[in-house]
Amino acid sequence: MYLSAHRLGVWAQTCLQAVQVSAEDAVLVADALVQTSLWGIDSHGIARLTHYLARIQAGSIEPQPLLAITETGPCTAQLNAGHALGIIACRRAMQVAIEMAQRNGLGLVGVSESTHCGAIGLYTRQAARVGLIGIAFTHSDALVAPFGGVQRFLGTNPLSIAFPRTGGEPLCLDMATSAIPWNKVMNARRTHEPLPEQVAIDANGQFTTNAQHVAALFPLGGAYGYKGYGLALMVDLLCGTLNGMPFGPHISVMYGDLTQRRHLGSLVMAIDPRRFAGGETLAETVAHIIKELKEQPGEILFPGEPEYRHEVERRESGIPVDIELLAEMNTWSEKLGVPALV
Repeated sequence: MYLSAHRLGVWAQTCLQAVQVSAEDAVLVADALVQTSLWGIDSHGIARLTHYLARIQAGSIEPQPLLAITETGPCTAQLNAGHALGIIACRRAMQVAIEMAQRNGLGLVGVSESTHCGAIGLYTRQAARVGLIGIAFTHSDALVAPFGGVQRFLGTNPLSIAFPRTGGEPLCLDMATSAIPWNKVMNARRTHEPLPEQVAIDANGQFTTNAQHVAALFPLGGAYGYKGYGLALMVDLLCGTLNGMPFGPHISVMYGDLTQRRHLGSLVMAIDPRRFAGGETLAETVAHIIKELKEQPGEILFPGEPEYRHEVERRESGIPVDIELLAEMNTWSEKLGVPALV
């Protein structure tokens, strides 16, 4: 089934307000999740809303948190999210980083006491759309086996970098340091679809495509998975340790006890390119680089282009919602007294 972005957005806002999220925050979260689905990143899109609703009702996410920002220098700050929805926490952190960068050339904000923040590329694009370079990292509970190991130790620990581009959407790298994000396993378990080859292992450390048998994800890089493993460890240090939060196996499980706080951290950065030699023409040069890439033999997509192509298609055809997810959404509609989607 395909549902329009507008319809899903209104439903999400209504559900969030029904669990006492403020109207302003409900719009921000709903828009972020729908936008992520429009980009084709279904693992982090509207499908995650029911989980957020469950955690709010269980008490591990605060629907009306107190965000405490402490400026620790002209270019640095710490945001204690107060167990807010991670999307609210990271949007606010990046806004603080943007304001610092506009004043002083650089803004670097650490986030503590947060929760799952969705697609990390939301926040780097937030900076790029106002002419800045955006960089962001976040981490998760242990889902990935370190290269050479067979048990979970690190999270999928994504990173994103976005550059402004003249005449178009930002150039945006948004990637997990695991071969795939864990939410793709959750979606595959619901839809009973096979996973790609060599992205996940079973309890015996053997590769499996059966989502039901997955015990851990494999790090990015296949035979060179030590690269993804190394990146994941660095991201965990930047997000967890640097922000006074736990790391890897010490983080409470996203889909475990929903009453447990997540204690997640993130790190976001905004850079004013005009403080550097090539800054005045950076956005124009990015556009030119993409033009030259497109002139190369083959079919080359720039980072972020697959998402923008998906958005064009899905704004016309709608966002796909499988039968199992629709049933889950309608169950929440009934539970919250919200009009059903269908």
